[in-house]
Parts: sequence; structure tokens; C-alpha cells
Amino acid sequence: MSDSNNTIAAQQWRHADPFILSWTVSPDQIDHYQHANNVAYVSQLEQTSWAHSNALGLTIEQYKSLDRGMAISRHEINYLAAAYLNDVIDCATWIVECDGRLKLARHFEFIRRSDGVSLLTARTEFVCIALSSGRPKRMPDIFADIYGRASIQISE
Repeated sequence: MSDSNNTIAAQQWRHADPFILSWTVSPDQIDHYQHANNVAYVSQLEQTSWAHSNALGLTIEQYKSLDRGMAISRHEINYLAAAYLNDVIDCATWIVECDGRLKLARHFEFIRRSDGVSLLTARTEFVCIALSSGRPKRMPDIFADIYGRASIQISE
């Protein structure tokens, strides 16, 4: 899945069949070193996650109606190279774990389209919570089904 026909070749991704959202680095995302600020990368992780969930058929409206959400419990981010103003970056994600009960994990990789350089790899872990209380709660069946089917097998 992708929002662009000009994405990075499949053989370059860390896993097969990524969901891809493209990002163009804007002036407001540049820091005092003239690189994309780390906050911009974290924001893009979130945007890519939501775009993937939406593409799978899960929306914020469903989350709210079910009083459930997937809250981040841990980020592990490896910044490998800098991004610069106007760089077009293909942001890939995969669901790599879904226990069907409480936990979900994603991998990410961001690759600069112009030269194929991998800028970032990341792993984010989520826990299902009740939106009304913020406390951990079992995943609704629809989460377990959709995220479970989207989960890929990896060997680390």
C-alpha cells in the first residue's frame, strides 16, 4: 500500500509489503542544524501509524465509539542520517506483533527517495486502553481481528 507511485523499490525495505506514507520536509520542520528536527520524525511516526490504521479500516471515530485506543508505551528510534528541507521521504510501517489481547508493536523505516538512504528505523509498542479512563483494557474483537491479520512474521 502506498500514497505514491514513486516510492522506494521493494527490495530496499527491511520487511516485505510495507504500508508507505510519503513526507516532504517543510521549512517549519527544520532545526538550527538545518536538518529535520527529531520532533518532526516522531510526528511522522504517528501520522504513518494513523494512516495505516485508517487504510486497514480502523478510524478514530471507531476508537471513540468503542472507548478504546492504542496508546504508545515505548518508542525505540534509531536516527541513521539527516533529512533536509524539501526531502521526500517514504515512511514505511508494518505491524510486527499483535497479541489479540492488549499489545501491539510496529516497525518503521524512513527512506529518502532521492538517494535511497535509510534515515530512520524504529519500533513502537502500544497497549490497548479505555479512552475514558486511560487504563489498560482488552482489545475489542475488531482490533484483534484487523491488526492481527495485518501482522507480519519477522525474525529478529
